[in-house]
Amino acid sequence: MGHNTENLSIFRGLIKFKSNVQKIWGVLIWLSIVTTIEVALGIIKPEFLKTTFLRMKILNWIFLILTLVKAYYIAWDFMHIRDERDSLKGSIVLPLIFLIPYLAFILLLEADYIYDIMSAGFVSWNF
Repeated sequence: MGHNTENLSIFRGLIKFKSNVQKIWGVLIWLSIVTTIEVALGIIKPEFLKTTFLRMKILNWIFLILTLVKAYYIAWDFMHIRDERDSLKGSIVLPLIFLIPYLAFILLLEADYIYDIMSAGFVSWNF
């Protein structure tokens, strides 16, 4: 029984491995590189990345994007979602596509409200 080479590749077939062990090490190295970049940026905090874009620092956007990249590869390769049928992939991925932006919207809306309350001071209602 031969190995399916499609399952032994990462980056949509750009890098191919000869065994599952090599593939696991390849994904681990990729995740380690992304984590190292995150930690280095967290320690250094370059000034040019402290400018804001859409009311959030560019550095925070980079952390958010790199975290989503790591979550994608962990789920896709280590949890073997890549090997599942399209219907199961859809049932896992599609709710997350709607749920994560919805939860982020709620979080940002509430955080903006709390910020406004904290910056304007406490206002008590006189009933």
